[in-house]
Amino acid sequence: MEQQELIYDWNALERANAFPTTVEVCDETLRDGLQSPSVRDPKIEDKFELITLMDELGITIANIGLPGAGPRAFADVLAIAHFVKQHRLNLMVNCAARTVRADIEPIATIQQRAGIAITAYCFLGTSPIRQTVENWDLDKLKATAEEAIKFAHQENLKVAFVTEDTTRSNKATLGLLFNHAIGLGVERLVLCDTVGYATPDGVKALVGFTKNLIKDTRQDVKIDWHGHNDRGLAVANALCAAQYGCHRLHGTALGIGERVGNTALDQLIVNLKLEHAYPHGVSSLSRYVETVSRVCRTPIPANYPVFGSDAFRTATGVHASAVIKAQQRHDDVLANTVYSGVPAHWFGKAQVIEIGPMSGASNVKHWLSQHSYDVTDDLVKALLNFAKNQAAVLTEAQLKEFLAAYFKNAAPQV
Repeated sequence: MEQQELIYDWNALERANAFPTTVEVCDETLRDGLQSPSVRDPKIEDKFELITLMDELGITIANIGLPGAGPRAFADVLAIAHFVKQHRLNLMVNCAARTVRADIEPIATIQQRAGIAITAYCFLGTSPIRQTVENWDLDKLKATAEEAIKFAHQENLKVAFVTEDTTRSNKATLGLLFNHAIGLGVERLVLCDTVGYATPDGVKALVGFTKNLIKDTRQDVKIDWHGHNDRGLAVANALCAAQYGCHRLHGTALGIGERVGNTALDQLIVNLKLEHAYPHGVSSLSRYVETVSRVCRTPIPANYPVFGSDAFRTATGVHASAVIKAQQRHDDVLANTVYSGVPAHWFGKAQVIEIGPMSGASNVKHWLSQHSYDVTDDLVKALLNFAKNQAAVLTEAQLKEFLAAYFKNAAPQV
């Protein structure tokens, strides 16, 4: 039986907008991700490893840093640009910059030295709250954007115009600045949910507004979505942005970033793959996530989707029984789908059956068989009785200790 016959997909039943067949992805791990106060800025060799994995995963473009931040940032961005050129990676690169010459000049210098095209993602705060704090008015914003965009073009840089805090900016401000930026020749408008304020309804409205504005200009300008996770909606918002017309979605590995972080890029890729909107292979995604965890010194929570240690692990009797029955059919797809919304085998993973207080006999028989023990009714009963009197799933050490005692006719009393 085909998988589509096994799963009734309510997700697509009343979907107003289908996903495009390909969604571009921008990896912000080495820039926005490193603004997390809890992570470590990796060594340059580790950054090379991450850039290689990004390329292997088919990620469209990577933000390789903000070289105007200081000497170390400049040196790392230059080294990464050289690495991309030397190894002929398909991955494109961009750099972040405030809308000031001091941030744009280093990008131009690196582009010239490395001999590789770099897009300048120039950001400017546009929300009323930000204008109030900074004492900016619309004339100031317009003049600042114009000076920065013209200077970047003089330096032969492609430009994406990033409105910081877009999701809390009003139509009049965005309309004026977007039209002005398009008139100055920017290639992309970047919609930012800088403080994770948006809901999917807000994403739909904002993207629709931006698409209509671009349509009226008759220019070929693309739209990016850059989201944060303060309300826990970053991945859902990014998927909504793709459905309603954004061409490129930003994210960071494991969602690292300032405050509670950015859109989790790995979760985003998983969901795009499930929606047939990511044509690239994802077998390297586990290694990518694990590498970021190691080099940035950020642990992966046990219950983290797909890549956490509990993602495909169960000790519950009913669930384990169904998975085991599917495995007995020698059908990996069935086994990885019956109690999981994500196919484990896509990522080099498999279902793990363990034994705990919520287990049934199926768990015990399976575990014993997998560990080459003779399965007898007495042993199954004894081990299950032991497990049901524990407070947690049994560890390997506990199981070995119990079995050693059992085979000496001295099983622990419960």
